[in-house]
Order: sequence, then structure tokens, then C-alpha cells
Amino acid sequence: QVQVVESGGGLVQPGGSLRLSCAASGSIFSMKSMGWYRQAPGKERELVATLPSGASTNYADSVKGRFTISRDNGKNTVYLQMNSLKSEDTAVYYCNALLSTYLNANHYLDYWGKGTLVTVSS
Repeated sequence: QVQVVESGGGLVQPGGSLRLSCAASGSIFSMKSMGWYRQAPGKERELVATLPSGASTNYADSVKGRFTISRDNGKNTVYLQMNSLKSEDTAVYYCNALLSTYLNANHYLDYWGKGTLVTVSS
């Protein structure tokens, strides 16, 4: 069993900052990548940022220069520091972990958290 749990969402004014955290736990054998996606009301889920193991970060153009993704590999935890927030950043933010478990060490699957709501409004 694998659990992915996000935290850190909330209400923030435009121009403000928030830091999201996500921890993956359970029978994890190997973590290939962790990242963040978001879904705004009435829109499709979209990539925000990903950080593959041993590779460079990948950001959506809309958040480059404002958001920073980082990982604590020893804890299977990923963070998203969000600065200069805009109203269009309002969405449910989902954590994604691409990993394999001890049951099938060579088979990687996507695991998702339940999401945390970020609302940017004055």
C-alpha cells in the first residue's frame, strides 16, 4: 500500500506566498519522480512542476520564475514553494509520485494525493 498526502493549501492574497508539502509512504521500493499538478474549476488537470530522480526540474511556463519544486529524497517528500501568487493560480493542487513497490520492483505506477486547495483572492 502507498499513501500520498499533501498539505499546505489555503487562502492567500495576490502577490503572497504559500508552501505545499507532499509525503509518500508505504511499501516504496524506488521513486522515479515526484511532482505537482493542478486543476482549476472547469479546466483539465495540468502539470505545474516535476522533479525526476537524478534529472532536472520541469516547470509549466505559467509558473516559471515564481514556483520552486524541491525534494527530500530520504523522506520521499516533495515541496512546492509558490511566490508572487496570482488569481489564476487558484486550483486544487495534486501531488504525484511515480514509483515502484516491493511487490513489483520493476513496475512503476503513478500514485496521486487527494489534493489541497489553493485560493488566491483579495
